[in-house]
Amino acid sequence: MPIADLLAALADGSVTVVDLTQPLSETTPVLILPEPFANTPHLSRERLSKYDDAGPAWAWDVLTFGEHTGTHLDAPIHWITGQGGEDVASIAPARLVGPLRVVDKTAETAADPGYLLTAQDLQDHEAEHGPIEPGTWVVFRTGWGSRASDEAAFLNAGEQGPVTPGPDVEASRWLAEHPNIVGFGVETVGIDAGAAGGFDPGFPVHNFLLGAGRYGLTQLANADRLPATGALIVVAPLKLVDGTGSPARVLAFVPST
Repeated sequence: MPIADLLAALADGSVTVVDLTQPLSETTPVLILPEPFANTPHLSRERLSKYDDAGPAWAWDVLTFGEHTGTHLDAPIHWITGQGGEDVASIAPARLVGPLRVVDKTAETAADPGYLLTAQDLQDHEAEHGPIEPGTWVVFRTGWGSRASDEAAFLNAGEQGPVTPGPDVEASRWLAEHPNIVGFGVETVGIDAGAAGGFDPGFPVHNFLLGAGRYGLTQLANADRLPATGALIVVAPLKLVDGTGSPARVLAFVPST
């Protein structure tokens, strides 16, 4: 049976598990919006006990952080166009596991940190690697994950605003309208490009993708270890009732080469 084959492949090393999750801590970068918009806090923690009088045999803390902190999932209700859609807890488990496609624009992003993924890029990927399968998550590989330990470099904000890669308007529409795409993932702080607030419509990935009942996935790690095709992704957010998003542990099952 297929599960037995997967277990055997994991045991003999012909399939490896790649952790696509950035570490979550007080130094994890978070999105910074301009005034007058409200901002999410960095993660903070308060000690309850640590093998002391308040808890002699156990240690535990209280965590404070936003739903959209670190490697996290965006649910449809995160955006006004998806406000009648699913919260995090309502997402069917089968939609959180599926084939993985990786569109690699690392070289282009190295030359232009604000590189915009185009619909033609996505069409070229399908032409080279075959049609995208039902239930697929598409990851936009840019190399941006290498900046994740430095918030200033990660957000890359200047006088004209943040400069980070992401899809243009037509690529955003393409992703949202493709019948076989479940979600779209990036290495950056958000699923839209840094300049996307000035697009028409603004923030088109959020606008189109979440409005179409699909999902976003941000701040991925180790995207350079993923093949263009052939991997399986597992996205595991908290089952948060009324959640607009949730930090997630994201894993990929990758055939060894």
